[in-house]
Amino acid sequence: MAVTVQQIADATGVSRGTVDRALNNRGRVDPEVAEKIRRTALEMGYVKKPRKTGGKKKTCRIGIVTQLAGASFMLEINRGIHEAAAELQDRGVEIVLKEGMAVDEKEQLDAISDLLKEGIDGLALMPVDCEGVREKINELIEHDNIPVVTFNSDIVGTKRTCFVGMDNLKSGRTAAGLMKMMTGGTGKILVITGYFTNHVNSSRVAGFVEELKASCPGLEVVGVQGSFDDAAEVEKIVVNTLRTVPDLDGILLVSGGQAGIRKAFDELGLTKRPHVVIYDQTPKNERALREDTVDFLIDQNGFVQGYRPPHILADLLQKNQQPDEERILTDIIIRTKYNL
Repeated sequence: MAVTVQQIADATGVSRGTVDRALNNRGRVDPEVAEKIRRTALEMGYVKKPRKTGGKKKTCRIGIVTQLAGASFMLEINRGIHEAAAELQDRGVEIVLKEGMAVDEKEQLDAISDLLKEGIDGLALMPVDCEGVREKINELIEHDNIPVVTFNSDIVGTKRTCFVGMDNLKSGRTAAGLMKMMTGGTGKILVITGYFTNHVNSSRVAGFVEELKASCPGLEVVGVQGSFDDAAEVEKIVVNTLRTVPDLDGILLVSGGQAGIRKAFDELGLTKRPHVVIYDQTPKNERALREDTVDFLIDQNGFVQGYRPPHILADLLQKNQQPDEERILTDIIIRTKYNL
């Protein structure tokens, strides 16, 4: 039986896309990893299939629009996007990425407009939750026959094909359960969000507050403050809150700027810190866990959120294959310093 690219990927502990790029000298792969892949392929007896010249699938161009390009959680999402782009290249699929810097309606609508001018057949979008973007999505679908897949954040009132991302309401409830476990169900909690206009942030906060009211009324939310995903603003919020509420028991940060927590604790010289729950498994957040700056980290599997939408759109455009589900939910992953 012929050796497959997937078998080589399993044997070397990398993705199929990485194996494909290494064997075909296409794209950036670490030289040592590429050499390991080629050596393993040779040992396993892999025979490269000749490229087919006929029966080529329909070529297409897929646009992707993100937001908060500078945020740490975007590292994994972008890794998924680039991995998908490399894998879909042989199918004649071109990925055009427009990275937004903020949660901004005009910025996002301008990015979509630019993609339309360049010519796209499908759109993957991290939508800003506003009426302008909602209307644009429905216009693309109904008038331009361009399918839209949302990811990371969703938007109601549209005819988008599907959503790929975490159930953020449920993740907020998960955070409430963790906080209840650490505090014993009583105490004062500070909630920090990024942007109040961000559907992801607001869903996490809503789930957290709902679960506190339902199962641990002894936990009091002393405030919900916006940080614009900025570490300096997070630091300022934590310092000011601890000075006015010195008996603060917990902090939930549902967005970026996590480094500000450590800076605030250092500035105040705390001998005992509040319990802390943050989001997204990034190198900096892993270090915060290991250094005991935070207790729990909730990860949303950003790689899958970036990787799946281009594949879903490619299958829809080239094969007329609809996704199996209307909501494709990624896992809610709880990390501590013990299971990194």
